[in-house]
Amino acid sequence: MKSKTMPLLAPAQAGQQSLPLVFLAGAVIGVLGGMIGLGGAEFRLPLLIGLFGFAALQAIIMNKAMSLIVVITALPARLLAVPLGELSPHWYIVLNLLAGSLLGAWIGAHWATKLKSKTLFRVIAVLLVLIAGLLFVTHFFPVDPLSIPAAPRTVFGLAAGVLIGVVAALMGVAGGELLIPTIVLLYGTDIKIAGSLSLAVSLPTMLVAFARFSRDKSFTVLSQSKPFLITMTLGSITGTILGGLLLGAVPNLVLIPLLVLLLLLSSIKVWNHD
Repeated sequence: MKSKTMPLLAPAQAGQQSLPLVFLAGAVIGVLGGMIGLGGAEFRLPLLIGLFGFAALQAIIMNKAMSLIVVITALPARLLAVPLGELSPHWYIVLNLLAGSLLGAWIGAHWATKLKSKTLFRVIAVLLVLIAGLLFVTHFFPVDPLSIPAAPRTVFGLAAGVLIGVVAALMGVAGGELLIPTIVLLYGTDIKIAGSLSLAVSLPTMLVAFARFSRDKSFTVLSQSKPFLITMTLGSITGTILGGLLLGAVPNLVLIPLLVLLLLLSSIKVWNHD
């Protein structure tokens, strides 16, 4: 039996939702992400589709725009916490991953613009399940650095960068949930340093995906839904700050399984979306 799903709205209609509700939704997602040290874009994407009725590609582009703004906003605070001087010995990591992620971002964004909407919904659903699994594993199992010689590690870094760029483009996320464990595993970097390095990789990677999306007609969703975009972005930034302040307030033993369950339920809803 065909599942009953919310009909997709035209960009103008989707952008005319109650702005207080839009702000609240962005803030809640920001809090959830902030409490585990992420921006929350992986939780925001199914909300854009399921609650606010954006088509798959429109939701990805909206999510990418918000993720880009959130990352730019987070950079000054991150530089205060981890100065450039502490990051300079690790720039080879950024360059290694960027060599792959920039290509991956273009490929992922290109695929997103070419796939049928139903296929794209299902790709997103599968990626949500993978993100849920990664979230669970990285928080409940030790992430110990791998002992790999320099040359193979460079190759693995390049391949990982491509994969991360593709996934980040297809979901409209910054990719921190993938980048941070990759940096720790491959390069043995401290988690705090890894968080800052991930932003240095994320920003140019998102810009490349954004450039590719800008060539598609669905990119007009940003101008047609400007009040929505601004309001949810402000909510997301506010929520991320609050979530950061609440970091550790809820035990991971409770928080992570709830977030994993939320992602899994979201994946089912997105999979069944028409």
